[in-house]
Amino acid sequence: MVDTKTKDKEVIKKLEGLGNQIIQQINKGDSPTVELPVRSLGNIYFDQKSRTIKLGDKVSERQFLNIAHTRKFMQTALVANEIKKVINQSATVSIRDLYYALKHTIEGTQENTFENQSESDPLIEDLEASLNLLREELHLAASAKGIIAGNMVVKDGNDTIDLSKMGSGGWSVPSNVEEDRVEIKKMDASYVLFIEKDAVWRRFNEDRFWQKNDCIIITGRGQAARGERRLVQRLNREHKLPIYALMDADPWGMYIYSVIKQGSISLSYSEEKLATPDTKYIGLTVGDVDKFKIPKEVTIKLNQLDLKRLSELQSYEWFKHKKWQAEFDLMREKNIKMELEALSKKGIRFITEEYLPRKIKDEDFLP
Repeated sequence: MVDTKTKDKEVIKKLEGLGNQIIQQINKGDSPTVELPVRSLGNIYFDQKSRTIKLGDKVSERQFLNIAHTRKFMQTALVANEIKKVINQSATVSIRDLYYALKHTIEGTQENTFENQSESDPLIEDLEASLNLLREELHLAASAKGIIAGNMVVKDGNDTIDLSKMGSGGWSVPSNVEEDRVEIKKMDASYVLFIEKDAVWRRFNEDRFWQKNDCIIITGRGQAARGERRLVQRLNREHKLPIYALMDADPWGMYIYSVIKQGSISLSYSEEKLATPDTKYIGLTVGDVDKFKIPKEVTIKLNQLDLKRLSELQSYEWFKHKKWQAEFDLMREKNIKMELEALSKKGIRFITEEYLPRKIKDEDFLP
């Protein structure tokens, strides 16, 4: 386990390296310049070796003496300097806190350093990409979103937490789950079930599915945040646990699955630290309607936005597997989508007592 202080020293060294580079340029009489990866769709690709979405090698320059760049250059330096202060104080702040800490009127002018948070947030991402760090490693936190339960004990700071004794609410997954912050002390599970929806997760938790089926259950309450994704990756890599994704049978749920598995386009610069390529899709699928005799009245017709998103998914390289293409074709042919809650039509505990156990037993997965 990496010591927190050691990790922080490494991060500060990278930040100081950026600052020293600028100072050296000034001392030489050169225009202060920082080089940043281009974070656009044209610089994104799917890496077959790592099976993750990655950022390409195109870079751009941000120059202080270029009037089009001056403001952003100044803002970038301010963000980097404030992050260093936060780390030196052994504190963690939200990206909202960071914005307010930096916002002020420049002395002798009527100009503010930042007008709104939409100016500071992209600069954090620039620093993450250029320094090859996660924002959590920069001591920046997002609001807690995901919840988890199961036979697992973690040490979070000075607190030891048993995830099997967290009641109906589960344990709230923190933004930073790096090894130096959250240590997995005990693990007694054979797989991880990543559930798209909070309400469905609560059904699994109330039914003690994790206890009866020897697993960990986690939800991102919709699109998974970094904390849940990083923790799931750790469970897969450090404890060799298979990851199964349970999502709605629609293009949106299937995309959420792909973000857990391959990563997202917007975070392509950090996906090797977040994505879990071994993740398998366990359901829900349009094919399950006939397989499990699900009543047609609980299905929903696809709308134009669904069809547009479906076409996008079919074009992604990471969805080119014939099984996925067949599922997409069937969805288009049947012109339906379905929510996980629709399985309640077969009985309130059908999903936990019949549907999932059968899917796992039959290894009925999509790759």
